[in-house]
Amino acid sequence: MTPATPALGAILADWHWRADVPLVLLALGAAYVVGWRRIRGRGYRHLAPRWRLAAYLGGLAAIGLALVSPVASLAHVLFSAHMVQHQLLIMVAAPLLLLGNPFPLVLWALPARARRTLGVSLARGGRARAALRVLTWMPVAGGLYTASLWGWHHPLAYEAALASPVVHDLEHLLFFATAVLFWWPVVNAAPRLHRLVGGLPYGLRIAYLVLATGQNTLLGALLGLAERVLYPSYAAAPRLFGWTALEDQALGGGIMWSGGHMYLVAILVLVARALDSEGRPQPARRVLDERLRR
Repeated sequence: MTPATPALGAILADWHWRADVPLVLLALGAAYVVGWRRIRGRGYRHLAPRWRLAAYLGGLAAIGLALVSPVASLAHVLFSAHMVQHQLLIMVAAPLLLLGNPFPLVLWALPARARRTLGVSLARGGRARAALRVLTWMPVAGGLYTASLWGWHHPLAYEAALASPVVHDLEHLLFFATAVLFWWPVVNAAPRLHRLVGGLPYGLRIAYLVLATGQNTLLGALLGLAERVLYPSYAAAPRLFGWTALEDQALGGGIMWSGGHMYLVAILVLVARALDSEGRPQPARRVLDERLRR
C-alpha cells in the first residue's frame, strides 16, 4: 500500500521551533557581535571587518536553516532534502563560521577575567591549544571528517538516525564538529595552530582539498548511481513530486556530489593567494596583525 502523500504546503509551513537551537544560535551571534564591536571600538577595525561579521552570521543562519526550517521536515520524507540539510552544515555553515574568525571575537565579548583565563588556555604551551593542534592537523582532521561522513551514510547508522531524535542530533553534531575541524586548516582561522602560509603549506592545503573532493565525489556517485534503494525508511515514506524513492536517492547523491564544488572554490582561492604572496615581502603591519590574531 502506497503511503498517503502529505500536503506540500503543510510540510513547508512546518518549522521546528525547538528551543535549544535558536537559543544557542542567538547566544553565539550576540557574543560575536559584542566582541566585534569592542575590537572595532578599540581602533582595530581591520581585525573585525564587516565581511567577517557577515560570514559568521551567515554561518549561523545556515545552521538554523538546516535544523529548524522546513528542510528538517522534508528530510524525513526525502533523501535529497536530507542531503541538503547535511550540505548546509558541512559545506556552508562550517567554513562561513571559520571565515568569521570567531575565537578572538567571541573571546572579547567575555568579562576581562574570563577572557584572560581562556586566553591562557589557548596560548602556546596550553593543553587546550595542544589538543586543538592535534585535531586540526590535516591528516587527523581529514580522517575524522571522512570517517564521520562515510560512517553515518552506512544504512545501519543512517536508519538509526532516522528512527531516533537523539541519534539524529548526534549525527548532525558529529557532521558539524568534524567539518569545523576539516575546514580549520583550510581557512586558517585563529588561533593559528600550524604554519599554513608559504609555497609548501599552500600546496599541502590544496592537495588536502583535492583528496577531499575525490572522496566526496565517490560517495555521491555510490549513492546516486545505486540500483536499489539503500535506506528502507525512504522506500516506505510518502512520495512527493511524483519521484520514486530511487529517483530521490539519485538526486540526493547528485546534491552531495555538487556540494563538493565548495572544495573547488576553496582550491581556487588558495591558488590565488599563493600566487599573490609569491615573492612579495610581508609588510610590518601584517606581522603585527598576525600577532594580534593569535
